[in-house]
Amino acid sequence: MITTSRSRLWRSLTGVATAALLSLAGATVSTPAHAADASKPIKVAMFNDVDTFNPFTAVLLQSTGINRYQYEALVGYGRNSEPDAGIADKWETSEDGKTWTFHIPGDRKWSDGKAITADDVAYTYTSIIETTALQAANGGLVTNIADVKATDPQTVVMTLKSAQAPNPGQEIPIVPKHIWDKEDAAKFAADKDVVGSGPFTITTFKTGQSVSLKANPNFWRGKPKVSGITYVAYKNSDAAVQALKSGEVDIADGLTPAQYDSLKGAKNITRHAGIGRRYQALAINPGAIDIDGKPMGDGNPALKDPIVRKAIFMAVDKKTLLDRVLQGLGDEGETEVPKSYANYFGFADGHEAVPFDLDAANKLLEDAGYKKGPDGIRKKEDGKPLRFRLMGRNTEPAHAQMADFLTSWFKDIGIGLDVSMVTPDKVNEDSTLGKYDLYFTGWSLGPDPDNQLAMNTCASRPNADGSGNTSENNWCSPEFDAAFKAQHAELDEAKRQELVKKAFSILYDAYVSDPIWYIKPLEAYRSDHFTGFGLQPEKGGVILNQNGYWGLYGAKPVSSDSSSDDGGLPGWVIPVGAIVVLAAIGGAVVASRRRSTGEDRE
Repeated sequence: MITTSRSRLWRSLTGVATAALLSLAGATVSTPAHAADASKPIKVAMFNDVDTFNPFTAVLLQSTGINRYQYEALVGYGRNSEPDAGIADKWETSEDGKTWTFHIPGDRKWSDGKAITADDVAYTYTSIIETTALQAANGGLVTNIADVKATDPQTVVMTLKSAQAPNPGQEIPIVPKHIWDKEDAAKFAADKDVVGSGPFTITTFKTGQSVSLKANPNFWRGKPKVSGITYVAYKNSDAAVQALKSGEVDIADGLTPAQYDSLKGAKNITRHAGIGRRYQALAINPGAIDIDGKPMGDGNPALKDPIVRKAIFMAVDKKTLLDRVLQGLGDEGETEVPKSYANYFGFADGHEAVPFDLDAANKLLEDAGYKKGPDGIRKKEDGKPLRFRLMGRNTEPAHAQMADFLTSWFKDIGIGLDVSMVTPDKVNEDSTLGKYDLYFTGWSLGPDPDNQLAMNTCASRPNADGSGNTSENNWCSPEFDAAFKAQHAELDEAKRQELVKKAFSILYDAYVSDPIWYIKPLEAYRSDHFTGFGLQPEKGGVILNQNGYWGLYGAKPVSSDSSSDDGGLPGWVIPVGAIVVLAAIGGAVVASRRRSTGEDRE
């Protein structure tokens, strides 16, 4: 079986013709501050937490998103999330599917000018395989790898324990051995003067303030058209929107429907609602256990009962939440696979979504022996009430809104809720350690579902202190593990699609994660500052939170004689009454992990 990816060179915008009629009332043209100034970085609003920029251990959405700009995998994702050249430009497999060979071109260089070699790849993979502390982000991706060797400076040979469907060269960021082998890799912050392989690399990180990246002159696709990227931290999305309006930042995502609506018609601001790869879910603690099978955390023991968990699923009206909280800007959740990945979307035959039905939920709990007390809260024989803690992020207005609805519905079935909105960092810490009953969570999936599934296997449970592998729900099921292995090894794509649906259906039927919706990512940018943003996928995709780096890599400053090639406004401002006629001819600028795998934990 041969799989080859050809380099896709960055294509510049060509054939742009602009005609402007400025004859009304002595119309004048004004040039925005950022126009034609390549020395100014793109400023991105940031209001999510950063855990670390160490690619071995980073799992938060903000961290992994930034890391995509500075560390490439052996195999990347193209504009439509297809396998594409990364550090390697071609690869092939043996007849039995167990040996993969990757070829690294001689032009690949690190940002410090040193050559990228097969030794860097072997070092990265071997470090994850052999060191538990380096498995938090991608440990689940190497469990089937027996050996990784550099047979020469330009060739990597990877031997698998058994044939697998996912390309083992994807998803894992490669780090420079000459930098990392001088450090304690598990503790290395990697947050200043970073040496990377992608289009941008971090220069400085100021906790709670900003992350600054500079353009990598040695990037093999070509140096970016802008000097760098600066992520500016804000307390919440409201503050980020105000910064966008004032011009303090150039682009912001994660907008609420209300914020998105408020920007309609705003001068020099272009809104964008794309196809998402992320789901929002209600997670339930089924009795968290660590990698040794020992209980961890302080989850309510009543949630170990699948009947209680199913009743909770039945008390969530997803349509109402979608309509009232998201104003319809999304789709109702089913399994954890968003609609954007159509081949893997939906339930397997014989499985279906739990309907919203308060009467049926009441009957289910009543028949199971949970009786309502004088206060309306149900109890079992032990006398402990069904009162649970619900945790959400204080930076997400939608979490507080959903909590209000859930409180009412849960009360109707005899379950009490104690709601707390805390920092994203607190949510991540407590959920990892099993210190919760219920909480709102979300992950972004890559094009291949393997990593998201791997996070739910028994082998992905963390150590007692939360270190080691990353588990989605600290949950373990031999039935699910068998389903995971079956899809992982199936090389027939059509058969694998059905096996993937079966695995996700088993997870859903365990009632530990209830996907509520797949949101349409809402973004907005200053069309008088920058243009050329690359969407992924190319039709209807997103700018930020991609599987690659295309969104900002292709960007360039707006100039007085250019127009936007990505649907943005032209690079000048016309007073009211002026007539502007624009004609643009040419292709969109090419620009494109994970988990972010799922890589992207809230």
